[in-house]
Amino acid sequence: MQHKNDNLDIDIDDIILHDNKSLRFWEALIPIIVLIILLAYNVYIYSDEATSGPNQFALIFAGVVAAIIGFSKNIRYNDMLEAVVDNVKSTGSAIFILLMVGALAGTWLISGIIPTMIFYGLKILNPTFFLAAALLICCIISLATGSSWTTTATIGIALMGIGKALELPPGMIAGAVLSGAYFGDKMSPLSDTTNLAPAMAGTDVFTHVKYMAYTTVPTITITLILFLILGFQHESVDLQDNSALVSSIQNTFNVNPLLFIVPLVVIIMIVKKAKPLTALFVGTILAGIFAVIFQPEIVMKIAGSDTFNFDSAYKGVMNAMTTDVYIPSGNKILDENELFSSGGMGGMLSTIWLILCAMFFGGIMQEIGALQKISDSLLKVAKSTFGLFASTTFTCIFFNGTASDQYLAIVVPGKMYQKAFNDRGLAPENLSRTLEDSGTVTSILFPWNTGGAYQSKTLGVGTGEYVWYAFFNLISPIMTLIFAYFNIKIRKLTSK
Repeated sequence: MQHKNDNLDIDIDDIILHDNKSLRFWEALIPIIVLIILLAYNVYIYSDEATSGPNQFALIFAGVVAAIIGFSKNIRYNDMLEAVVDNVKSTGSAIFILLMVGALAGTWLISGIIPTMIFYGLKILNPTFFLAAALLICCIISLATGSSWTTTATIGIALMGIGKALELPPGMIAGAVLSGAYFGDKMSPLSDTTNLAPAMAGTDVFTHVKYMAYTTVPTITITLILFLILGFQHESVDLQDNSALVSSIQNTFNVNPLLFIVPLVVIIMIVKKAKPLTALFVGTILAGIFAVIFQPEIVMKIAGSDTFNFDSAYKGVMNAMTTDVYIPSGNKILDENELFSSGGMGGMLSTIWLILCAMFFGGIMQEIGALQKISDSLLKVAKSTFGLFASTTFTCIFFNGTASDQYLAIVVPGKMYQKAFNDRGLAPENLSRTLEDSGTVTSILFPWNTGGAYQSKTLGVGTGEYVWYAFFNLISPIMTLIFAYFNIKIRKLTSK
């Protein structure tokens, strides 16, 4: 059975965890302990700059430690290398999506799409209720598209700009955006993970969504309340400052409602099940055309030209797609927060580098049997029904932190625990719900995970900044454990 998703193609029958009988549990833990120590020290030394290189080398170093253990267990070098290559190959689509998001961000900036969204957002959204509104907007968009990645790459970037203009902490804004984006990623029948989880557990998608609502609705409700509280605690920007922001945007860009055509086209394409890479490419090209039509002076400045012709238009749009772009507005708040800047495709390279190094570590850990050994140990401690749910939850989080991929964090625990749930007389929707509550949403909590690396770079906020405000993602695994502990909506298998 082959399952395709937004970011990579997964053949779930080909995902095999190697069982190395000679590997001891404590030996399997050594590379993880080494990695945790190095990552913690990197954060201490480099702070937010840790993902600019030090964390990448930490992943490679921990991978080498795992390889040394593999050599001691007679695992061949070529087998470990092949596992790494397979891991890297699986992230190919995700890497190209990252590059296209960088290009889209650049063209959406110089075309005035992002500034126009910020302009109307400042006029419509009240600072007190902004975080709650951002959460709900992202919930709606992600439900419609079924993609957290597309949601953050489009409306998420605009909401970050509006929130920064209102002088809200970037981590707080990103937390609201990601909470809403992953609500839809969990609950939309169009989502890849929403289809993958029931496929692994042995149930259908609509039963899965219905059963998942029991834990998801309380979680999103608590999340909404928390952001409302944070909004009331935030000191609002006064009307005079807000008017100055709006005027600065108008003086810098040609603000026009017609610019909303581009994001609307992208969202419609995703809803109509177009491939995200295709939709983002179309959105990038359309934005480049709109930049030439609506913002010729800005395009000339980006190109470094005094005249507007085909060459300067081409150079300006191409520069926005591929390199750093900064458009000063003359407003202190807008300029200090770098609202009108973009890194283009080049700005995504450090994230791609991080993903590749994470795949190196995960591939070797998988090949030497370390992931299987640790997973088996977690399964052994699942003596009770609650223990089974807890083991599944921690295994999903463990795979997000070690295999660095949310799809493996669903597929592998799904394969591992399906028989255990069935043997306990538990309906498969219990497993599928737990996989989503723990696997899908926790990927963004790890900077080296493909999800965490992508979202951090797309929103321009470090994982360490937003992790404390990604309430939906933090509460979801806790909520599934609460339901399991108190035996709430734990459906049993019925026999006719």
